[in-house]
Order: sequence, then C-alpha cells, then structure tokens
Amino acid sequence: MAVKEDMKLQANTSPEASPHYKETVIKRTRGLAALQLGELWAFRELLYFMAWREIKVRYKQTLLGITWIMLRPIVSMIVFTFVFDTMLGAGPEGVPYEVYAFAGLLPWNYFATALSRSSSSMVTSSQLITKVYFPRLIVPTSEIVSGLIDFAVSLIVLAALLMYFKIQLTWTVLVMPAFLLLAMVTALGFGLWLGALNVRYRDVTYIVPFLVQMWFFLTPVAYATSRIPESYRFLLSLNPMVAVVEGFRWGLLSNYITEPPTGSLVAIAVIISSVVLITGAYFFRVTERTFADVV
Repeated sequence: MAVKEDMKLQANTSPEASPHYKETVIKRTRGLAALQLGELWAFRELLYFMAWREIKVRYKQTLLGITWIMLRPIVSMIVFTFVFDTMLGAGPEGVPYEVYAFAGLLPWNYFATALSRSSSSMVTSSQLITKVYFPRLIVPTSEIVSGLIDFAVSLIVLAALLMYFKIQLTWTVLVMPAFLLLAMVTALGFGLWLGALNVRYRDVTYIVPFLVQMWFFLTPVAYATSRIPESYRFLLSLNPMVAVVEGFRWGLLSNYITEPPTGSLVAIAVIISSVVLITGAYFFRVTERTFADVV
C-alpha cells in the first residue's frame, strides 16, 4: 500500500503534471519565419525603454539639451540659403528657399542620424549584448525609433517658417508620413547591414561618415532636381532618399510644387528599400549568433 501511494505521489509531482510546466520545441524555420518577428513584438517594451534611454543619454549633461535638435537644421538652412540660393542660384523658382531647404533637411537629417547610430549600435551596446539574451534586432531598431523624437521637435521650427512665409497647407500633407516611413525603412535596412558588418569589421565605423556625406550630395536636399540634367535623373532615382525628399517637399509645398514625384521614382525607391531591409534582416539574423563572441 505504501509503495502504491509513493508511486502515485511521484506521478503527481512530475514536471508534466505541474500546472506551470511549459514545453518549448525549437524547429528549423525558413522564409520570413526565420526572422522571428514575433519575438520583436514579445519584447516591445524593451524596445520602448531602449529608445527612451537613448534619448535621455544623448542630451544628458549638455548646456542646450534638446535645443541642439533645432539648432542643427537651422544653421544648415542658413548656410544653404547663402551658398546655394544667393550665390549659386541652385534653388527652385517661385518657392521660398528657406522653407524649401528646411523641408528637405528634415527627412534627410532623420535618415542620416538614424543610419549612423544604427550602424554603430551593436558595438556601443556590447556590454549589454554579452550579458543577457534578447532579440538583437531591437538594438538598431531602437535607434530608428528614437530618431523620431528629433524629427518631431524639428517640426516646431518648420511650423514657425510656414507661419512666417504665410504658406498654407493642403491635403497633400497626409502623404508626408508615408515618405517618412520610407525613410525609416531605408535607414533600418542599411543600418542592419552596416551594423552587422561593423561587429566584425570596425572599418565600417570610418566608412559610414564618408558614405553619409557622399549620399547627401547625391540627394537633392540643397538643390532642386530640375537642375539635374535629364540624362542623369535615372541614376539619381536609384537613391531611395530622392523619392523621400521630393515626396516630403511636395506634400508640404504643393501650392508651389504642383508636380508630385513620379510613380516610377516612388516605386523604385520602395522596391530598393524593401529588398535592402529584407536582406539586411536575414544577414543580421544569420550573423547575430556570433555577436557576443566577436564584439
């Protein structure tokens, strides 16, 4: 009798009989399932806290604090107005150049900052990566999300310029978030590629500033696309940020810029950005298993 009761007790206390028992089955995944995007959603609170931490650390112990966000595009706008509009006459006709330049600087500054920070995020977060497990995709993604705060603060300056030049908005402002999303996708895609490569090859740290600088001159931020010869415009369309800047400006200044970006320009940008994002995410997932050993 005692033996039967002991066997019954062991059966009831087995792991499978416990109400807290949870079985995890690891299977090989292919296709989009290999990206394990559901894991990102499960760790969404961590993404929020890492993005917020990045914002606080970025402007901690600075005299001007968040004012630096507005100061950078304002100074760039003043320099561009003097050089490209006053001296070179490279601005568009019939459009206040100050607003034209600032409307191009907003998405560009967001993209350039997000790309630079996401490409170095894995190295700067090395202490966290080597101590605890979490989806590594959260690290570069948090840099993309935190940059939206800078973008939102810069909108205050843009609103002041619109009121000063008495520019009225139209329904086309509704398309601006779509082009901002395209800038986010482009920055994240290239950021994943460069961030993964930077873990193994620290040369990327020195390449990125040069890449961003060259990319800026290939994007019509300070000059009008109409100034580019027709024979070179197709090559320019291979740059996804051309569609972002042109679309953002059209959404803001449709009373002055009557022609929206062509469908082919936007389609090429969406295709290139999507391909870079998907391949970048795959490459990041494949190489992340060695990050803790190499970084």
